[in-house]
Amino acid sequence: MTLLADDFTEIDDIKPTSPIFARHETFHPRFGWIKKGFDVVSNDQTVFLKEDAHIHLGVGKNMGHSIKYWCLAFKVLKQETINKSATIAPSDFGKKLLAENGYDPFLEDVASLWLLHWKLLKPHCYATAWDYTFNQFRQVEFSSEDLLEELSDYRNNHASRISDSSLNKDISCILRMYCKNNVATEFSEETLDCPFTDLGLIQKVRNTKYYRFNIGAKPTLPAEIIMAACFEFIGLRDNNQRSISISNLLYEPSSPGMIFKLTESVICSSIEQLGQSFNNITLSDTAGIIQLSFKEDPNVLSKQILDSYYEKKRG
Repeated sequence: MTLLADDFTEIDDIKPTSPIFARHETFHPRFGWIKKGFDVVSNDQTVFLKEDAHIHLGVGKNMGHSIKYWCLAFKVLKQETINKSATIAPSDFGKKLLAENGYDPFLEDVASLWLLHWKLLKPHCYATAWDYTFNQFRQVEFSSEDLLEELSDYRNNHASRISDSSLNKDISCILRMYCKNNVATEFSEETLDCPFTDLGLIQKVRNTKYYRFNIGAKPTLPAEIIMAACFEFIGLRDNNQRSISISNLLYEPSSPGMIFKLTESVICSSIEQLGQSFNNITLSDTAGIIQLSFKEDPNVLSKQILDSYYEKKRG
């Protein structure tokens, strides 16, 4: 099954291999949207199944669809079927982050945006153009035409019914969502209300039509978020695994290195920093292969690291 922009089949009914394009109604996620969608569903798990869902959200109908999509795509909401009745409920991650006593209910810490960026792109990703751009597209400096050309090739092989206009909508949304501009551009006014520009993952190359991924250390990306993502990534690969090469964490599709656009030195530095607090996390060099080694369940470690980070933030 291939989804079209106006197909509102629920996300959790989609097979992971089904590409999903242009489901955002051309809207990038805006300040307050993720929290708003989470809170409304926390009060009424049937709200997004109603025709007037957008009224409960206080937005237009298309924006209501977009909020629903983004909350599901960021995995703060999930679809459930209880006694043959469909509901959209807060996910465990959503409650951990956004509930009243959650990590960061109002997303005041930019680290929480990095965490949401990771959750959006980790498997299974419900934003195919985002997944392709960060995990498969290998150009560091590119134009929107370059990205369209390669994304079109992917579309032709996996979702031939999807139109070029849907791909263009996704590319425009990605650039508006992530492009941090140092000079006035056609996007600067529109991106004022998008929190993810603060990540600075994509930059406009001055006086050209090109963009560039910002690869390397990010001042607002804590080592704890990197390592929590690393251990969640390992858990998705093999929960019984107790070591992994840095190259896997750096270059494998859907790895933290690809999603956060990191370098080897950044990942190694994060491991060394966390190793000071978590004695069972070590960096080793075996036969010239640099590895992360650990002794506990990677999913447990991921949760412990996030708990520790946000407890320190609360003071």
